[in-house]
Formats: sequence, C-alpha cells, structure tokens
Amino acid sequence: MLRDALAAIVGAQWVKERRQELAVFDADGLPGYRATPSLAVLPGTRDELIAVVGELARTGTPLVPRGAGTGLSGGALADDVVLVGLNRLTRIIEVDPVNRIARVEPGVVNAKLSRATARYGLHYAPDPSSQTVCTIGGNVAENAGGPHCLKYGVTLNHIVECEVVLPDGSVTRLGNAFGEPDGYDLLGTFIGSEGCFGIATEITVRLVPLPDAVHTLLADFSSVDAAARAVSKIVATGIVPAALEMMDNATIRAVEASIYAAGYPIDAAAILLCEVDGVADGLEADVALIRDACNDCGARGVLVATEPADRMRLWQGRKKAFGAMGRIAPALVVQDAVVPRTRLPEVLARINDIGTLHNVRVCNVFHAGDGNLHPNIPYNASDADESARVHAAMSAIMQTCIDVGGTITGEHGVGLDKLPYMETLFDAESLDAMCRVRAVFDPDRRANPGKVVPVHACREWHATPAVRR
Repeated sequence: MLRDALAAIVGAQWVKERRQELAVFDADGLPGYRATPSLAVLPGTRDELIAVVGELARTGTPLVPRGAGTGLSGGALADDVVLVGLNRLTRIIEVDPVNRIARVEPGVVNAKLSRATARYGLHYAPDPSSQTVCTIGGNVAENAGGPHCLKYGVTLNHIVECEVVLPDGSVTRLGNAFGEPDGYDLLGTFIGSEGCFGIATEITVRLVPLPDAVHTLLADFSSVDAAARAVSKIVATGIVPAALEMMDNATIRAVEASIYAAGYPIDAAAILLCEVDGVADGLEADVALIRDACNDCGARGVLVATEPADRMRLWQGRKKAFGAMGRIAPALVVQDAVVPRTRLPEVLARINDIGTLHNVRVCNVFHAGDGNLHPNIPYNASDADESARVHAAMSAIMQTCIDVGGTITGEHGVGLDKLPYMETLFDAESLDAMCRVRAVFDPDRRANPGKVVPVHACREWHATPAVRR
C-alpha cells in the first residue's frame, strides 16, 4: 500500500490522509479553485524527499510539489493525487559571503534568507509581496518577481545552481555555482517550470550587497492617467529605480482602512511608490529628477522617506495590499499580466471600463515600472451571478493585455488559472514544443499534471484529473 511505503520513509505522522488534514491543502493563494489531494506526504530531509519521489515513480503515481501555498494561479493544487509538501525542508545549508552565494533547502522562507545574510552586508534581492511566508523553492518554480525586480531582476537572475530530483526519482544538478555550465541552459529551463519538471532539493542563490543608501518616494496624483504617464517619464530620465509601484484609489482605501495603514492620501486617484538605492553620493540628484518628473505629470505632492522605519511603513501598505482587501469581500481574484509600459494609460482606462461594464470593483496595485499589472476583484464566491461577472471581467482584461502586445503572466505563473489563455497567446506548434520540452524532464507527465499547457495541445497527451472551480 502506497501510504505504508511512504510512511516507512518519512514516518507515519508525516503522511496525511484524513479529510480534515487534507483540507489545509485544498487551495493556494487564489481561492477560486479547490482540489483535495489523495494524500499528502511531508519529507523532512533531502534524502527522504528523493526516496519519496522514487517510490512515487516506482508505482507510477502522479505528484504535485507544494511549498508555502502562497501561489496565485492554482498551480500547487492536487486533485486526488499525491501532494509532496516541502515546508519541512528549511535549512540554510551554507552562506558563503566571499563568493556571495548561499545554499538552501526549498522550504526556506524568502525573508528569512535575507535576515540571515544581513550580517555580511548581503541580501537575496527577489522580494515577492508574500516574502515573509513564501519559500525559495516556490519562488524557483514560479520564477517569482517582486517590487524590486525592476532593477535587480527576477528569481531567474539570482539562481546559479539547483540539485533536482526528477519525476523518475533520479537526481541531477543544473547550473554551476562558480561559472557558466557547458551546453544548454537547463537551469533556466527548470526555473519557472511550475513543478512540472521535478523538485529542487537544494538551491544555490546569488547574494548582492545591501545598498549604502535608500530613498523611498511617495507621489500622489489626481488621476490614474497622470500617474501612468509619470511612470514613463521617470524611466525616460535614464534612472533605473529599484522599484516603481502604482496603487489606485480603491486599493489605497482598502489599505488605509486596515491594520496595514501606511499614511497614503485616501483622496488620491493613484499613488506611485518609487525607490532608488545605491551609493549615497549622487542619490539626491536622482531623487530630484524623479520628483521633477512626477511634478511635470501633475503630482499633487511628493514625499521622500529616508529613515528605515518610515520607508518600512510605506512598503507595508504596498506589500500587504492583498491582505487588506480581505476586509472588502470573502474572495479575491488576483490577476497578473504584462503590457508595454507606454500602453499603461490606455490599458488602465480600459480596465476601468471593463469593471463598470460588468459591475465589479477592480482594485489595481502593480509593478508599474515593468508594466506588470495586478488587477484584483474582491467578490463573494458563493454568489453565482457575481462570480460569473468576475470571470467575464477578468477574461476581458486578459484579452485587452494580449491585444496591446502584452502577455498573460509576469510572475504568478500559468497554473490552472491561465490555461484558457495559452491557446490565445501561442500557436499549436509553440504549445507542442513546450510539451516536448516537458517530456525531456517528465515523459510520463506525472509531475503536476494538468498545469501550464492544455493537455489537448500536445500531440500525444494523456487524460488528467479535472480540477473543480
């Protein structure tokens, strides 16, 4: 019996099969999808993880890897298949400040790594909004970004090597901690594969120095259009901000009415949160240029924070915005699309029109500097009519982003949520190529079945379990 075999590897207490125990795994950070695994197994060491995957391979059992469950695309849901939880693999194995790298297990929390390396004057740059709970393994699987990816890049730019257990139970290393590997970039292929290519058992990350000085600017505007134009104006100065975020009035009001209140002006139509960092000399000049760019676009005011406590408060409101929306409605759709930065004003106007057309409230909070939109709709999932209107609005928003030359995800992944858009964005040959790449890592398609690429798009495909919505 599979349960007994897995219990012999990890211990009986770390194999969950009762309905009450499995309920904690039936959703991720996007509550519109539900799926319950047949059982969950939680290995506590690298060797246990490898043995678990090997046993699942021996029995031909599909598996779904899961980290902290903070994903926003339904990508870590297991519908009547085995869920492999990685949240017990939390060791920071080594910090090498000389070579500016660290080796970690996949369950290490993002923010914990930066806290551990701060004493060396280093940090791990990718900072998803969920960084206080999300894990490095999940960040690798989703190629997570965050506010500071505008300057520092996404997860892909900060991973140098991974040890990976493939779905057949074999173990391999991708990348090279001390130089470029020979041949194809298999590490780059693995990062962002959403658990469909295997599981990282050990991850070597690149660390970067903490900046000498940091200035955070808060600019508020009387129109969303003015704030969107200011984004392009700031980038046109030649300055690359560490972060450049936008929030609209609906989001501002949600934040300021919550325990995460940051002092944002609730009468502003939109705010920009812009951060510059680096060597202290010259940073004031950058701040002045950004202030002028905002004023030229009609900013009502520009606040500059330099003290850590003040900056942290401003960022708290941005990073906890999704949580603040939990006060508005019991469910929240968090979407993720990317558009050319110069098209932001017209896309945001169209999103507003779509919300009005379908009678839903759209709250925008997003990475404006790289055009990565996050339109969110709070709603009551138990109301069938409202749910249908929300779905129609989100479909229209995604199509709008595609129509202006954008794409369907910047950092949240495809998972289940964006499967319907894959065939709109990619032709049949491209989708089949994705399937063939996957077959190199997982020819039986047992790892995270039914995710990322619609199975019927593969010229040879196998039926996979449906997931309830």
